[in-house]
Amino acid sequence: VARKRNDNKLRFYSMNFGHLGVIESSLEDLVPSKEAGWTNYPKGVIWAFGEKGMKVTSGMDLLLNGNIPNGSGLSSSASVEVLTGYILRDFFGFDVTNQDLALIGQFSENKYNKVNCGIMDQFASVFGKAGSLIRLDCRSLEYQYFPFKPEGYRLVLVDSVVKHELASSAYNKRRQSCEAAVAAIQKKHPHVEFLRDCTMERVLDVCDALERGDYETVGQKMYETHNGMSKLYEVSCEELDFLNDIAFDCGVTGSRVMGGGFGGCTINLVKNELYETFITTAKERFKEKFGRSPKVYDVVISDGSRKLI
Repeated sequence: VARKRNDNKLRFYSMNFGHLGVIESSLEDLVPSKEAGWTNYPKGVIWAFGEKGMKVTSGMDLLLNGNIPNGSGLSSSASVEVLTGYILRDFFGFDVTNQDLALIGQFSENKYNKVNCGIMDQFASVFGKAGSLIRLDCRSLEYQYFPFKPEGYRLVLVDSVVKHELASSAYNKRRQSCEAAVAAIQKKHPHVEFLRDCTMERVLDVCDALERGDYETVGQKMYETHNGMSKLYEVSCEELDFLNDIAFDCGVTGSRVMGGGFGGCTINLVKNELYETFITTAKERFKEKFGRSPKVYDVVISDGSRKLI
């Protein structure tokens, strides 16, 4: 919930962090700081609009209540960035498309919050569509929806409760490693601009399987993806690998790390009849090994950012 003010004050309150109370700032203080906490994300978007030639001319009050678990690798920061951009467009009539909102959100995270993330999370927060998955070309920003209606299956996240902190993790180093690998490849293959140019992508096989309604193949590719993320790209962790192994042992159709890695969740495609056994087993074995229980979230794929009232 948001409203414009008649002054330059920015007042933020999150029901998820109620103990922090109202966090105040102003349009003259759009500087990232540790003390600003989560408000660095909306402030970063206000700053980014200004950098793009769209100056925010009055303050606002912003009240948030989110159901994306913080630090779980599910892009709560991207959702706040896109939300803020959507509000600013509505309040000030800025001439920006939904694609622009995603790009401005990414720009703010890259330049203001210093996380060299890609465009995927912000794009999904804008263009999400109920009952569909998005195939996004992160270079051209072309996208296509594919049906996701897995009758007989459930989609569930299992949270390792290892806090996902991209800014203080090896994420930026992985990005640098990819760029260094491309530079080496370009010496003999100058047409290669990104690593995705080197071989066919697994995601294309998944899209074909989705169109056929072949969720067993989708699940197989999920396991392959986790193996690559864990063993080749090295962005998993012991807890996530353990949860992935449990899923395989329980006969779960597919399981992989969700998001940027280094903690957070696995996403699992589970046959209905295996669901209870899988969840019970995952909780018991995980607690036995790590001394704490994982959290479980059922997934609902819904539409992206929109104005309700």
